[in-house]
Amino acid sequence: MTNYGYGQYKKTQVSTVDSGRLIILLYDGAIAFLKKAKDCWENKDYPGLAVNVNRSLDIIDELNASLNMAEGAEIAENLRRLYQFMIQHLLKTRTENSPGLIGDVIKMLEQLNGAWKEAVISQEGRETLARRQPPLRPSTKVMTA
Repeated sequence: MTNYGYGQYKKTQVSTVDSGRLIILLYDGAIAFLKKAKDCWENKDYPGLAVNVNRSLDIIDELNASLNMAEGAEIAENLRRLYQFMIQHLLKTRTENSPGLIGDVIKMLEQLNGAWKEAVISQEGRETLARRQPPLRPSTKVMTA
């Protein structure tokens, strides 16, 4: 029953979150799955490794598919290249037997996630300040020395 409640909480959280926060949640999820995949690798749990790598690949695919190439211009193109690189890197883990490749992708996702968090926090900060501060009015008094 606890898992059901948690699942409902996560579903509500995702359905009520703005796009910036949703991207952060997606990055958090991909990073968490990849960390689990590394643990599975170390414990020789190869089915668990495959499941967790596949889940992270699904998230990265979704991030890639959701890019707005028309409005995103150069940033969207760069993100697309990064996502495609991550996907190829993770697919190589199956053929090259190298957990270091997973670590590389985790580092890239953490850097991107950090940048998104800063952007969302600064945007929320500006919006909060705009709501709290009264509009400035020009002073009608003239100060004399």
